Amino acid sequence: MSKKRILIVDDFENTRFVVKFTLENSGYEVLVGENGEDAKRFLDGSRIDLIITDYNMPIMNGLDFSIFVRQTEKYKYVPILILTTDTDEKKKDLARTAQVTGWIQKPFKMDRFLKIVEKSLNQ
Repeated sequence: MSKKRILIVDDFENTRFVVKFTLENSGYEVLVGENGEDAKRFLDGSRIDLIITDYNMPIMNGLDFSIFVRQTEKYKYVPILILTTDTDEKKKDLARTAQVTGWIQKPFKMDRFLKIVEKSLNQ
């Protein structure tokens, strides 16, 4: 059985590094994009099992990227987690409307983060 493949999208290099390191050490294959526009290159028909994206990013934010993913036939059912410092309820409502699977608040505890990832992959 192949490793689960997770796409991380975040403009902050330290977050990308920590999340990538954590997921790879937990046995996942990880792809990394710096913003939504950059991450589109991974939506090339290859398998993606989960997307974890920041909300606030330049060029294309996480909400717009999530909407794009939901409009892409092959990826419209891939679970999407928003990983952000943002606590704005209006943004959370917009994310729910865009069919985002979950919202993880930064900073986060690694064990809780990994449980949410596992749960999202097993939906």
